[in-house]
Amino acid sequence: MAETAIFEPGGYRYVRGPFQYSGGAAAQPGFAIERARFSRPVALEEGFKRIEAHLDSIGRPYTSFCACELRSPAPFSEQGFIDFNRVYVGTLERWGIYKDEENPVARSNVCPEIDAPPGPSFQAFSYTVEAPAEAPASFIIAGSGEAPEGHGKYEDRIIRLGDTSPDAMREKAQYVLGAMEERMTALGVGWGDATVTHAYTVHDLHPFLADEIVGRGAAASGLTWVYARPPVVGLEYEMDLRGVHREHVLPG
Repeated sequence: MAETAIFEPGGYRYVRGPFQYSGGAAAQPGFAIERARFSRPVALEEGFKRIEAHLDSIGRPYTSFCACELRSPAPFSEQGFIDFNRVYVGTLERWGIYKDEENPVARSNVCPEIDAPPGPSFQAFSYTVEAPAEAPASFIIAGSGEAPEGHGKYEDRIIRLGDTSPDAMREKAQYVLGAMEERMTALGVGWGDATVTHAYTVHDLHPFLADEIVGRGAAASGLTWVYARPPVVGLEYEMDLRGVHREHVLPG
Protein backbone atom coordinates (compact mmCIF):
# COMPACT_ATOMS: atom_id res chain seq x y z
CA MET A 1 0.00 0.00 0.00
CA ALA A 2 1.11 3.57 -0.66
CA GLU A 3 2.62 5.33 2.35
CA THR A 4 0.65 8.11 4.02
CA ALA A 5 1.45 10.91 6.45
CA ILE A 6 -0.50 13.62 8.26
CA PHE A 7 0.05 17.31 7.59
CA GLU A 8 -1.19 18.68 10.89
CA PRO A 9 -0.98 22.42 10.02
CA GLY A 10 -3.35 21.82 7.10
CA GLY A 11 -5.81 19.43 8.70
CA TYR A 12 -5.28 16.69 6.14
CA ARG A 13 -3.41 13.49 5.49
CA TYR A 14 -1.72 12.65 2.21
CA VAL A 15 -0.17 9.93 0.10
CA ARG A 16 3.57 10.50 0.03
CA GLY A 17 5.03 11.09 -3.42
CA PRO A 18 7.88 12.84 -5.24
CA PHE A 19 8.93 16.40 -4.42
CA GLN A 20 6.49 17.94 -6.93
CA TYR A 21 3.24 16.60 -5.47
CA SER A 22 1.57 14.05 -3.23
CA GLY A 23 -0.54 11.18 -4.53
CA GLY A 24 -3.64 12.54 -2.85
CA ALA A 25 -5.02 14.39 0.16
CA ALA A 26 -7.95 13.65 2.48
CA ALA A 27 -9.43 15.80 5.24
CA GLN A 28 -8.73 14.80 8.81
CA PRO A 29 -11.61 14.53 11.31
CA GLY A 30 -12.96 18.00 12.07
CA PHE A 31 -12.12 19.27 8.59
CA ALA A 32 -13.52 19.11 5.06
CA ILE A 33 -12.01 19.94 1.68
CA GLU A 34 -13.54 22.65 -0.49
CA ARG A 35 -12.62 23.41 -4.11
CA ALA A 36 -12.52 26.75 -5.93
CA ARG A 37 -12.32 26.93 -9.73
CA PHE A 38 -11.35 30.02 -11.69
CA SER A 39 -13.77 30.81 -14.52
CA ARG A 40 -10.72 31.02 -16.79
CA PRO A 41 -7.19 29.76 -16.08
CA VAL A 42 -5.07 32.28 -14.17
CA ALA A 43 -1.30 32.53 -14.75
CA LEU A 44 0.76 30.81 -12.06
CA GLU A 45 2.20 33.83 -10.21
CA GLU A 46 -1.09 35.73 -10.28
CA GLY A 47 -2.92 32.56 -9.30
CA PHE A 48 -0.85 32.16 -6.16
CA LYS A 49 -1.71 35.76 -5.22
CA ARG A 50 -5.42 35.13 -5.75
CA ILE A 51 -5.27 31.95 -3.71
CA GLU A 52 -3.65 33.88 -0.87
CA ALA A 53 -6.39 36.52 -1.10
CA HIS A 54 -9.14 33.88 -1.09
CA LEU A 55 -7.72 32.06 1.93
CA ASP A 56 -7.25 35.39 3.73
CA SER A 57 -10.88 36.30 3.00
CA ILE A 58 -12.22 33.13 4.63
CA GLY A 59 -9.78 33.14 7.53
CA ARG A 60 -7.87 30.01 6.55
CA PRO A 61 -4.08 29.67 6.79
CA TYR A 62 -2.03 29.08 3.64
CA THR A 63 -1.15 25.68 5.07
CA SER A 64 -4.79 24.65 4.40
CA PHE A 65 -3.94 24.54 0.67
CA CYS A 66 -4.07 20.83 -0.16
CA ALA A 67 -4.50 20.39 -3.93
CA CYS A 68 -4.51 22.22 -7.24
CA GLU A 69 -5.26 21.69 -10.91
CA LEU A 70 -2.92 23.32 -13.42
CA ARG A 71 -3.10 23.92 -17.15
CA SER A 72 0.05 24.27 -19.27
CA PRO A 73 0.61 25.26 -22.93
CA ALA A 74 2.19 21.97 -24.05
CA PRO A 75 3.85 18.88 -22.57
CA PHE A 76 7.22 19.55 -20.96
CA SER A 77 10.49 17.83 -21.66
CA GLU A 78 11.72 15.89 -18.65
CA GLN A 79 14.18 18.63 -17.64
CA GLY A 80 11.62 21.33 -18.38
CA PHE A 81 9.18 19.63 -16.03
CA ILE A 82 11.78 19.48 -13.26
CA ASP A 83 12.63 23.17 -13.75
CA PHE A 84 8.95 24.15 -13.64
CA ASN A 85 8.33 22.12 -10.50
CA ARG A 86 11.21 23.76 -8.65
CA VAL A 87 9.61 27.15 -9.29
CA TYR A 88 6.17 25.86 -8.27
CA VAL A 89 7.28 24.40 -4.92
CA GLY A 90 9.08 27.65 -4.02
CA THR A 91 5.76 29.28 -3.07
CA LEU A 92 4.66 26.19 -1.14
CA GLU A 93 7.89 26.41 0.83
CA ARG A 94 7.20 30.07 1.62
CA TRP A 95 3.71 29.12 2.78
CA GLY A 96 5.13 26.58 5.24
CA ILE A 97 3.84 23.55 3.33
CA TYR A 98 6.83 22.15 1.41
CA LYS A 99 9.94 21.21 3.39
CA ASP A 100 12.91 18.88 2.89
CA GLU A 101 11.60 17.53 -0.44
CA GLU A 102 8.30 16.53 1.22
CA ASN A 103 5.20 17.89 -0.49
CA PRO A 104 1.72 17.10 0.89
CA VAL A 105 -0.15 18.97 -1.88
CA ALA A 106 -1.95 16.82 -4.48
CA ARG A 107 -1.88 18.09 -8.07
CA SER A 108 -2.82 17.51 -11.67
CA ASN A 109 -1.20 19.43 -14.52
CA VAL A 110 -2.47 18.85 -18.05
CA CYS A 111 -2.13 20.54 -21.43
CA PRO A 112 -5.31 21.42 -23.34
CA GLU A 113 -5.02 20.42 -26.97
CA ILE A 114 -7.21 23.38 -28.00
CA ASP A 115 -7.24 26.89 -26.47
CA ALA A 116 -4.30 26.22 -24.16
CA PRO A 117 -3.12 29.07 -21.89
CA PRO A 118 0.08 30.93 -22.89
CA GLY A 119 1.88 29.78 -19.74
CA PRO A 120 1.36 27.43 -16.76
CA SER A 121 -1.86 28.47 -15.05
CA PHE A 122 -4.24 27.57 -12.23
CA GLN A 123 -7.54 25.99 -13.22
CA ALA A 124 -8.63 25.24 -9.65
CA PHE A 125 -7.38 24.73 -6.11
CA SER A 126 -8.60 23.04 -2.94
CA TYR A 127 -8.17 23.70 0.75
CA THR A 128 -9.43 22.51 4.11
CA VAL A 129 -12.03 24.23 6.27
CA GLU A 130 -13.28 23.36 9.74
CA ALA A 131 -16.26 21.01 9.63
CA PRO A 132 -18.40 18.88 11.97
CA ALA A 133 -16.93 15.52 12.85
CA GLU A 134 -19.80 13.79 11.01
CA ALA A 135 -19.07 15.59 7.69
CA PRO A 136 -18.74 13.15 4.76
CA ALA A 137 -15.26 12.14 3.73
CA SER A 138 -13.62 14.59 1.35
CA PHE A 139 -10.51 13.95 -0.67
CA ILE A 140 -8.51 14.71 -3.82
CA ILE A 141 -6.60 12.05 -5.75
CA ALA A 142 -3.73 13.54 -7.74
CA GLY A 143 -3.37 13.08 -11.46
CA SER A 144 -1.31 10.16 -12.73
CA GLY A 145 -0.19 9.20 -16.20
CA GLU A 146 0.94 5.80 -17.42
CA ALA A 147 4.44 5.87 -15.93
CA PRO A 148 5.16 4.10 -12.63
CA GLU A 149 6.73 6.46 -10.11
CA GLY A 150 10.38 5.91 -9.37
CA HIS A 151 13.87 6.78 -10.45
CA GLY A 152 15.02 6.96 -14.03
CA LYS A 153 13.82 8.80 -17.09
CA TYR A 154 10.17 8.98 -18.05
CA GLU A 155 10.95 7.41 -21.41
CA ASP A 156 12.18 4.31 -19.57
CA ARG A 157 9.06 4.07 -17.39
CA ILE A 158 6.18 5.00 -19.73
CA ILE A 159 3.97 2.03 -20.55
CA ARG A 160 3.95 1.25 -24.30
CA LEU A 161 5.90 4.43 -25.12
CA GLY A 162 4.95 5.82 -28.53
CA ASP A 163 2.10 3.34 -29.03
CA THR A 164 -1.43 4.77 -29.12
CA SER A 165 -3.19 1.76 -30.62
CA PRO A 166 -6.46 0.72 -28.93
CA ASP A 167 -4.68 -2.15 -27.19
CA ALA A 168 -1.92 0.13 -25.90
CA MET A 169 -4.39 2.76 -24.68
CA ARG A 170 -6.26 0.06 -22.78
CA GLU A 171 -3.04 -1.04 -21.08
CA LYS A 172 -2.17 2.56 -20.21
CA ALA A 173 -5.65 3.10 -18.75
CA GLN A 174 -5.44 -0.11 -16.72
CA TYR A 175 -2.25 1.10 -15.08
CA VAL A 176 -3.68 4.56 -14.35
CA LEU A 177 -6.91 3.17 -12.91
CA GLY A 178 -4.84 0.89 -10.68
CA ALA A 179 -2.79 3.87 -9.49
CA MET A 180 -6.01 5.74 -8.61
CA GLU A 181 -7.24 2.74 -6.63
CA GLU A 182 -3.96 2.32 -4.75
CA ARG A 183 -4.06 5.97 -3.67
CA MET A 184 -7.71 5.78 -2.67
CA THR A 185 -7.11 2.64 -0.64
CA ALA A 186 -4.29 4.36 1.23
CA LEU A 187 -6.66 7.21 2.15
CA GLY A 188 -9.55 4.91 3.07
CA VAL A 189 -11.92 5.88 0.24
CA GLY A 190 -13.18 4.29 -2.97
CA TRP A 191 -14.82 5.00 -6.32
CA GLY A 192 -18.23 5.23 -4.65
CA ASP A 193 -17.03 8.20 -2.59
CA ALA A 194 -16.03 10.23 -5.66
CA THR A 195 -18.07 13.22 -6.79
CA VAL A 196 -16.04 13.85 -9.98
CA THR A 197 -13.71 11.65 -12.06
CA HIS A 198 -11.61 13.10 -14.90
CA ALA A 199 -9.89 11.43 -17.83
CA TYR A 200 -7.30 13.47 -19.74
CA THR A 201 -6.37 12.28 -23.22
CA VAL A 202 -6.69 13.21 -26.89
CA HIS A 203 -7.17 9.54 -27.84
CA ASP A 204 -10.33 7.48 -28.12
CA LEU A 205 -11.70 6.20 -24.80
CA HIS A 206 -14.55 4.17 -26.22
CA PRO A 207 -12.77 0.83 -26.82
CA PHE A 208 -12.19 0.44 -23.05
CA LEU A 209 -14.72 2.84 -21.53
CA ALA A 210 -17.39 0.28 -20.66
CA ASP A 211 -15.33 -2.57 -19.23
CA GLU A 212 -12.26 -0.84 -17.81
CA ILE A 213 -13.80 2.40 -16.49
CA VAL A 214 -17.56 2.09 -16.04
CA GLY A 215 -17.46 -1.62 -15.22
CA ARG A 216 -15.14 -1.16 -12.25
CA GLY A 217 -17.25 1.66 -10.77
CA ALA A 218 -14.90 4.46 -11.79
CA ALA A 219 -17.71 6.47 -13.40
CA ALA A 220 -20.36 6.13 -10.69
CA SER A 221 -20.92 9.89 -10.84
CA GLY A 222 -20.20 10.06 -14.57
CA LEU A 223 -16.87 10.66 -16.29
CA THR A 224 -15.58 14.06 -17.35
CA TRP A 225 -13.33 13.69 -20.42
CA VAL A 226 -10.96 16.65 -20.75
CA TYR A 227 -9.42 16.90 -24.22
CA ALA A 228 -5.88 17.45 -23.01
CA ARG A 229 -2.49 15.77 -22.83
CA PRO A 230 -0.56 14.81 -19.68
CA PRO A 231 2.27 17.19 -18.75
CA VAL A 232 5.35 15.26 -19.97
CA VAL A 233 6.25 14.38 -23.56
CA GLY A 234 5.42 10.72 -24.23
CA LEU A 235 2.53 10.36 -21.79
CA GLU A 236 -0.88 9.82 -23.41
CA TYR A 237 -3.43 9.15 -20.65
CA GLU A 238 -4.07 10.63 -17.21
CA MET A 239 -6.82 10.54 -14.61
CA ASP A 240 -7.66 12.19 -11.32
CA LEU A 241 -10.73 12.30 -9.08
CA ARG A 242 -12.17 13.91 -6.02
CA GLY A 243 -14.85 13.60 -3.40
CA VAL A 244 -15.63 17.24 -2.55
CA HIS A 245 -19.06 18.38 -1.41
CA ARG A 246 -18.72 22.15 -1.69
CA GLU A 247 -17.27 23.95 -4.72
CA HIS A 248 -16.97 27.59 -5.74
CA VAL A 249 -16.38 29.44 -9.00
CA LEU A 250 -14.11 32.50 -8.80
CA PRO A 251 -13.56 35.16 -11.48
CA GLY A 252 -10.86 34.29 -14.02
